[in-house]
Amino acid sequence: MLIKGVEITLLEINIDEKEIRKIYLQKIEECLKSFNNETLFWDTEDLMKNTRLSWNTIQKEFFYDERFPKKKLNRKWLFPAEKTKKFLLDWLEKQNG
Repeated sequence: MLIKGVEITLLEINIDEKEIRKIYLQKIEECLKSFNNETLFWDTEDLMKNTRLSWNTIQKEFFYDERFPKKKLNRKWLFPAEKTKKFLLDWLEKQNG
């Protein structure tokens, strides 16, 4: 396009939201894999730290989902680390589309 002798090029950017979501989920999976693989179980503090969610949000969003792996030992909740990571990735993928 020419305006007063100056050529102006317009740039059009199209973003594929599905591709962005796929890349985002891959990066989350990479980050989860990089967490300490020696940890067999997470406790509630680990779960909150690793998800960056509050305990209230965790309870509201997925804690009572029957598929969510958890075991109460005396007064402490334990979450098998690998199964919990897998559940969280699947759960996140199913949120909002």
